Amino acid sequence: MDTAAEPNPAAATRPIEPAWVEHVMWWHVYPLGFVGAEVRPDTTVDARPVEHRLGHLEGWLEHVVDLGLNGLLLGPVFASSSHGYDTVDHFRIDPRLGDDADFDRLVAAARERGIRVLLDGVFNHVGREHPAFRQLETAGPDADTAGLFAVDWSGWQPGQPVPVGSFEGHDILVALDHASQQTEDLVVAVMTHWLERGIDGWRLDAAYAVLPAFWARVLPRVRERFPGAWFSGEVIHGDTAAIVRESTMDSTTQYELWQGIWHGIADRNCFELAHAIERHDELLATSAPSTFVGNHDVTRIASAVGEGFVGHAVAVLFTVAGTPSVYAGDEFGWTGVKEQREGGDDAVRPAFPATPPEPSGTAAELVHAHQALVALRRRHPWLHRAHTDVVHLTNETLVLRTATDREAVVTALNLSPDPVVLPAADATRVEAGRADLSEGGLRLPAGAWAVLTA
Repeated sequence: MDTAAEPNPAAATRPIEPAWVEHVMWWHVYPLGFVGAEVRPDTTVDARPVEHRLGHLEGWLEHVVDLGLNGLLLGPVFASSSHGYDTVDHFRIDPRLGDDADFDRLVAAARERGIRVLLDGVFNHVGREHPAFRQLETAGPDADTAGLFAVDWSGWQPGQPVPVGSFEGHDILVALDHASQQTEDLVVAVMTHWLERGIDGWRLDAAYAVLPAFWARVLPRVRERFPGAWFSGEVIHGDTAAIVRESTMDSTTQYELWQGIWHGIADRNCFELAHAIERHDELLATSAPSTFVGNHDVTRIASAVGEGFVGHAVAVLFTVAGTPSVYAGDEFGWTGVKEQREGGDDAVRPAFPATPPEPSGTAAELVHAHQALVALRRRHPWLHRAHTDVVHLTNETLVLRTATDREAVVTALNLSPDPVVLPAADATRVEAGRADLSEGGLRLPAGAWAVLTA
């Protein structure tokens, strides 16, 4: 609990998250890869023809509904030089994806199915081809856009490279000046523009690289016009609770839990998983984190833990607190390993077929597991902020109990090659997975998992 924390001015203005968030579960898509666009084109943005590819996503919306999910979390959709995170125009759909009409049609199709839409806001940096930076290179400190970038102009001469900061050493990503009113106004304008177009909120890319005070200035201005918008920041490291309080963000990405899940399962070390869950619980005093077992930046969960243990990871994801997302393709057990090299993300950002495949074998089992777990979550929306207790723990077995004073959900994992009998933790009904309840406890086959209710 954070009851001993010092008062913070931003905390007094941080609103309660929108009520709809308790019920949303996202399907996370990296659009450029999904539609088969070239992510390293050899032409500038203005030289590219508009390719109307966003409609490709519409062919998958029924699949989202069939899974029971009701949110579409889109990676970058704005005009960029390459992979989407080197933005050149925040107000224009990337021509490799389509145009405004294509985007409006996708949002409308999602709305018809009760699916909310979240956009990826890349506001820490822009691409070097961004007109604002091009103007800076030409006019130097006299450029109208000079206020967007933090530059020490002492000693600079026209024609020399602009001494501007980059993002984590990536030369193509030019850091914005987040102490600047011009940057603040730009981000507010971008956010409100797309909220007007029908989206429900923003994933704030690289939010950890931006001082929380910036978000504390921006988000209240946006909420004045869109009080129902939701903002989840990408936070990989740091004091998450403090970042949330000081920034006024609604949520942050829970990388510590993701790591605890896949490490715990892959290494047959449930102690690491249990520790991550206990740490996760501590965050609930501040916010409901954005939870996941896969995204566009990490090795797919089936490659990380093995396809036979994907269900274990997903069972934890959907039965602990937070706002969960499924990375598109993980529900089929698709594989892909992220590598630290140019193009090292391609394997986890593949093109998708025009329509969902008919799964069979292990893929069908995983789809059914996702459906059952999403349905369970739908029936028990209180899981969004509920605390989880570790009831039983060994290296290869774990029993969790997530509960209120009236209801409980029990998650049991067996990572061992042998069947086990585990404490039932008052559970009376098997909702998903493979297990048998008896007076002796909860019986799980070798390498099985189960989710039960009390």
